[in-house]
Amino acid sequence: MSAGIVEVRSGTELVADREDVAFDTADGLTLVGELASPRDRPAVATLVCLHPLPTHGGFMDSHVLRKAAARLPALADVAVLRFNTRGTSSPRGRSEGEYDGGIAERYDVVAAMAFAAERGLPRPWLLGWSFGTELALKYGPDTAAVGAILLSPPLHRTSQAELARWHGGGKPLVVLVPELDDYLRPPEARERFAVVPEAELIAVDGAKHLWVGEPQVRRVLDEVVRAVHPAAAPLPTEVPEELVVR
Repeated sequence: MSAGIVEVRSGTELVADREDVAFDTADGLTLVGELASPRDRPAVATLVCLHPLPTHGGFMDSHVLRKAAARLPALADVAVLRFNTRGTSSPRGRSEGEYDGGIAERYDVVAAMAFAAERGLPRPWLLGWSFGTELALKYGPDTAAVGAILLSPPLHRTSQAELARWHGGGKPLVVLVPELDDYLRPPEARERFAVVPEAELIAVDGAKHLWVGEPQVRRVLDEVVRAVHPAAAPLPTEVPEELVVR
């Protein structure tokens, strides 16, 4: 490795403009989050992140979403909006309200997309992980999202009728399914997503639901960037040292 060049590792945070944000839902709650944007240049696309199940430890800092915010503004010119859904806490703070099993969280998705629009964030995509994929699938068709990227969709709360709403709607659907997922593996996923024949289903060999390990994280982020800003994929695994936050 050349002098002044460093490897992107699990804990690497790259330069970005990072801002604590808050926005209100239509039912009167304040949700807290963070917006990470490219420094000194405009973003070309935006990820609105929907985290895993809060009753099982999911929150805005769940590791794949945190690493997306740490890397993608610098490496792909992508803005990353993360937030805690209602009743969820993180070091950023606690969003008001209580977990509602994916029902009242409809208002959280709408509020996040409204915030992205108010801030003029370009080409917003929903990026859901686990429980967050249910929110993206159930409520994404009614938003201005360009499309949705799903990581480890369990399809516990999403009906086939809700899935079918994505067919013919013009919103791309990219679905990353771990080979060894705890809830939905590629063969069943192909059957369930058959109602959206245009969906791109990617079976990831050797992966598990939580995407543990840097090789799996890199695969996820490469696929995310390939969807939202193809010219920036694949992401570099080494960067100039001056891009690293110390």
